[in-house]
Amino acid sequence: MKPGETEPVRLEPIKLTEAERRKVQASAVKGLVRVLAAQAGMMLVAVVVSWGVAGVEAGASALLGALSCFVPNALFAARLLLAMVAGRPASPGRFLVGELVKLFASVALLVLVVYLAQSWLVWPALLFGLLMVLKGYVLLLMFGRLP
Repeated sequence: MKPGETEPVRLEPIKLTEAERRKVQASAVKGLVRVLAAQAGMMLVAVVVSWGVAGVEAGASALLGALSCFVPNALFAARLLLAMVAGRPASPGRFLVGELVKLFASVALLVLVVYLAQSWLVWPALLFGLLMVLKGYVLLLMFGRLP
């Protein structure tokens, strides 16, 4: 080794006991459910506000915008929960692929909504519904319930 060089640090994997693993898993499940519940609550707020302010078409547009994000999120969360219940180890690669699929599914659903509902779609309401679901975790931050 040359002067001024340091030895590389060797990191050991974290080993959890079965009880610790169950505790971490329970916390993760609770966090996923809380995030989905917060997103569903924000979706409801977006639909009611849009409907109240601008009418039925705006409420439906907000619902479609919110669902285009919420449905892929819920499916991804269900996939994660099923993997945890099945006892499969977490994989960063699978997680990233799932996130990528979720992103493309959201974009595809938005494109489909715009194509099918273009005659009555209210763009501000659609975007409001989408943003409300995307920021659903803000509810958890406000109430100190973020996992």
